[in-house]
Amino acid sequence: MFTNVVQPTHLLVILIVALLVLGPKRLPGAGRALGQGLREFKSSITAESMHSEAEARPAVMQAGRAEAPTANAAPEREPAEVGSSGDRG
Repeated sequence: MFTNVVQPTHLLVILIVALLVLGPKRLPGAGRALGQGLREFKSSITAESMHSEAEARPAVMQAGRAEAPTANAAPEREPAEVGSSGDRG
């Protein structure tokens, strides 16, 4: 159904319509904006996939190990005995 959609004649018709709608002064700016938007979209998709891969790797690596303490976790302390401060009187 969509096998022959992007042919050179179709692209030429799209370019002519864009030139008529935007005009010769605004067409380069529109092309730049479109290119920048596509670059940002591509970089966000790439960064998201790299982030999800980075999250998956530590989970696989720590599957057989004991859980390491996190930076936010407070170290466990033994409870202090009441009255053991040396104040006997």
